[in-house]
Amino acid sequence: MPEPTSTATYSYLGPAGTFTWAALRQVPEAEGQTWRSVNNVGEALDDVASGRSAGAVIAIENSVEGGVSATQDALANIPGLRITGEYLVPVDFVLVARPGTVLADVRVVAAHPVAYAQCHLWLDARLPEHEHLPATSNVSAAAQLLAENPVADAAVAPPGIDQQYPLEVLADRIGDNPNAVTRFVLVTASTALPPRTGADKTSVIVELPTDQPGGLVEMLEQFATRGVNLSLLESRPIGDALGRYRFVVDLDGHVLDERVADALLGLKRYSPNVIFLGSYPRADRIAVTASSRYDDEVFIDAREWLRGLISGESD
Repeated sequence: MPEPTSTATYSYLGPAGTFTWAALRQVPEAEGQTWRSVNNVGEALDDVASGRSAGAVIAIENSVEGGVSATQDALANIPGLRITGEYLVPVDFVLVARPGTVLADVRVVAAHPVAYAQCHLWLDARLPEHEHLPATSNVSAAAQLLAENPVADAAVAPPGIDQQYPLEVLADRIGDNPNAVTRFVLVTASTALPPRTGADKTSVIVELPTDQPGGLVEMLEQFATRGVNLSLLESRPIGDALGRYRFVVDLDGHVLDERVADALLGLKRYSPNVIFLGSYPRADRIAVTASSRYDDEVFIDAREWLRGLISGESD
């Protein structure tokens, strides 16, 4: 890879060694650039919105816990952001401690609350009398041990943490779900669309026009009648009144796909507020397929037929 002519900054939830850090390592354009460790999603996205960073990698979905609400809410409220890529990181954990500690010594375990929730079955079985000490990140929990925190005896941390800190691994693969994966996205301020690849995803946030029976069904019909599959649908409170929700939607396909474009047009006519977050390549590179009834040519032919009727060129 050629040396960059200028240095760009990419923000991530740090410090080095977190799962977000592992996701940023997958971003080709971040190679050889400056990486800025931040404390939370809001700070990472503010870096992008303010121009301090060219992009930020943030967690948006976990296969066990579902959507990351802090990310979804931030994307809904910070204008001018676009998702340009997604990256998958397998999620597993190890239990680490200061050298000389054995499992029988552990009474208090430091862990980020999300990590703790994904390891609690293992911890309850092996350490039934342990206490949980919340930490701001999984790596921070390990760093606390370095400071010889008199409270914590061990910490839940990402694999490989013992290569960055002088800690010993008491147990590995302690996650309750060996298939757990976290999905991360690269967020930038660029409005340029990544090219269509045939294995793409589009993300939007949608508000229902009114609180009435069948409102959600009407929204979903915009996708169903055009053969567009949804891979994520989650509700988040708007915050201005009880019962008012917005919907975070991931759909298969690119905005340059005729069926997706037509669905978004229908969605915009229906909803008072549609936030387009971006179309970008799927991390798994699995091609998106649809019935031949929804091929691009079908939509193009229908438009040409209507144009001919209006112009009088055809019957």
